[in-house]
Amino acid sequence: MALMIYNTLTRQTAPFEPLKPGEVSIYVCGPTVYADSHIGHAMSALVFDVVRRYFEWSGYRVRHVMNFTDVDDKIIRRANEQGRDPMELADSYATTFLEQLAALNILPATAYPRVSTTMPQIVAFIEGLIVKEAAYPAPNGDVYFSVRGDADYGKLSRRDIDDMRSGSRIAPGEDKDDPLDFALWKAAKPGEPAWDSPWGKGRPGWHIECSAMSLHELDAQIDIHGGGNDLIFPHHENEIAQTESLTGQSFAQVWMHNGMLQLAGEKMSKSLGNLVTIEEFLQHHSADVLRMLVLTSSYRAPLTYTADVVADTERKIERLMSALRPATGGLAEGAAADSLSVVVAKTRAAFRVAMDDDFNSAAALATLFELVRAINTSRDAGLSGATFEAGQATLRELAAVLGLRLEGAPVSQTAAAPFIELLIELRADLRLAKQWALADSVRNKLAALGVTLEDGPNGTTYEVKKLTNQAE
Repeated sequence: MALMIYNTLTRQTAPFEPLKPGEVSIYVCGPTVYADSHIGHAMSALVFDVVRRYFEWSGYRVRHVMNFTDVDDKIIRRANEQGRDPMELADSYATTFLEQLAALNILPATAYPRVSTTMPQIVAFIEGLIVKEAAYPAPNGDVYFSVRGDADYGKLSRRDIDDMRSGSRIAPGEDKDDPLDFALWKAAKPGEPAWDSPWGKGRPGWHIECSAMSLHELDAQIDIHGGGNDLIFPHHENEIAQTESLTGQSFAQVWMHNGMLQLAGEKMSKSLGNLVTIEEFLQHHSADVLRMLVLTSSYRAPLTYTADVVADTERKIERLMSALRPATGGLAEGAAADSLSVVVAKTRAAFRVAMDDDFNSAAALATLFELVRAINTSRDAGLSGATFEAGQATLRELAAVLGLRLEGAPVSQTAAAPFIELLIELRADLRLAKQWALADSVRNKLAALGVTLEDGPNGTTYEVKKLTNQAE
């Protein structure tokens, strides 16, 4: 089965074939760095990290580019409010975001271009559009893209150009020929950072930046262009118009868009103020929890963030990690080994089928949970040795394809372990003495403290979910 990917441009799912055999180029729009990044930004980075990991696990070489917008009205406004240099402010937030991506186990991109360091390429790109009569300089020093000169403008968002023109107005200070035309270059204003250009000092418009950075870091044609679905219009629509007007070629083979992370039913955003920063999240939860939250539904669907959803996600992580507990028995072969070997083989095949279905991470996770069940069952049956270890190794390998670390201090290393084991021994003695009520009381009180007991043929094992300090 070929890898199938949903393409926003065609509104269809189709087999993926890279432009260059064995190589995949991916450009993903990154954040505008003017404030602390929130978990909505992390969601997009996580989605495309999984896409990249799956390609690499499948044997492809991936060139993955994610940009930083460090020249923008919002950055200038925030810097003025704080009395800081706009470039220094943007750099501090970009540096922090990169540190947070590492904490979230997101693989480093091949390149992280910034607008401020791509200025020569941006100016050259605009000059090329003017030569091709796709753009025009205005008397006031601005440069605009001529939307009506692009015959298929609107093909990504499926918007009709005449409908878009209805109600459009030319704002004060703008000097463009048509209300639909958008700025490629903005003439300098007092107190703003500016760069030299053939049209005078100024700075680029938002949309031209990504087109220039993608062309500079990758090629005129790329395999996948990604980002949040809030960027479909106007940002990605305008990227297509600019790039294809300059190169005369199709820009991206596939346009992938992730859904939005929602808090209380609204898109999480800095402007609305309804956000959870990455820093806040990581203070209370592991990186695996946020990743699992994203993996449990389609990357194209909206994702609701609530305390209950996070708690349920933590339980899923605990379930996966339960399969990594060491073996307790001494059987190395037999029916339990044969059964586990069959499940391991089926898991690998089913995992690939799921991921080949437009990166269906929810279905891929379901295969891992089936493997977890088989590993735990084999442990209870007394299995150990190579087959048991192969099952655990397969779980770790496939979880890593999804970017899950499945790490944490083993229960045996926690300070409470000796006391838990003492209570388990006490419960065993109570059961031998047929004092069932007291034995059940020990189990129930441990459960209330977050310690779950599992009785098996080789004795009782336990899992710590949450230890509380409440007194009985």
